[in-house]
Amino acid sequence: KLPNDQTSFNVRTGFRYGGSEPVLSPELAMELSVWYEGQFRLDPGSYGYKGDRSVRSQSHLFWARALLAYTLPDSKQNFMVSITAGDSMSTDRFSAYRLGGLLPLASEFPLTLPGYYFQELSATRFALINANYTVPIDPEHRFSITAVASTSVMSYLSESHQRGDINSGVGGGIGYHSPNGAWQILVDCGYGIDALRSRRRGAESVGILMQLNLGKVPHRDYVNPNEQNGIIRGMGDFMKSLF
Repeated sequence: KLPNDQTSFNVRTGFRYGGSEPVLSPELAMELSVWYEGQFRLDPGSYGYKGDRSVRSQSHLFWARALLAYTLPDSKQNFMVSITAGDSMSTDRFSAYRLGGLLPLASEFPLTLPGYYFQELSATRFALINANYTVPIDPEHRFSITAVASTSVMSYLSESHQRGDINSGVGGGIGYHSPNGAWQILVDCGYGIDALRSRRRGAESVGILMQLNLGKVPHRDYVNPNEQNGIIRGMGDFMKSLF
C-alpha cells in the first residue's frame, strides 16, 4: 500500500555565523550554525506490505554545523573540514536524515559518505565529520588532486536498521578548473568502508562532478568560442590537454 497523497507544510529557522559559498571547493570559508526544521502533514497514516510503516503527522529536526576552509596563498593547497550533528523527534522515512554519496551541491547541508549510494542511510540522529585536501599538480594550478575522508556515528531509523552504527568512507580524484574559475570538473572514486553489500562490507563508486559558476565571467563568454576565457574555449583547452 502506497502512502496517501500529502499536503505538507515545512518551516525552518536557525542562526548562522559566517557561511560558505555553494561551490565544489570554497577557497575561504568559516561557519557556525544551528537549525530547526518542522514538517507538518495533513493526511498521516500507515503504508507498506502490512501497514508496517507510517507517515507521521509532524516531525522535528535539530542540527548544527561547524565548517572551516582555507587556501594557502602561495602553494594554493586547499583544505576543508566540517562537523555536522543532528537529532530528531517523531521521525519517519520522509523526514529522516539521509547520509551517503559524494554530491556536495545536492543540498545546502550535504551529508556525504564516499563510496556509499546517494542518501543510502536513514538516521534519526547522527554525527558526521568530513575532511578533504586538494593539492595543485601543475605550475598554473589548473590541475589538482584531492583526497577525501568521512566518518559518522548514527542511530538508524527503526525500520531500516543494520548492524554497526559507524560508517566511514575514503576517496580521491583529479580535477581541472578554467583559468578564470568559471567552471571546473572533478573525476573521483570512493570506497565505502562499512557499506553493506551482499553479506560483506565495502563498496566502490566512481563519479564525475562539474560546476559552472555563472557569476565569474560576462554572459557573452558562455557561448562565444572566440573569447579567450570563454566556457567553450576553456573546455576545448581542457580536452586538448588530455589528448
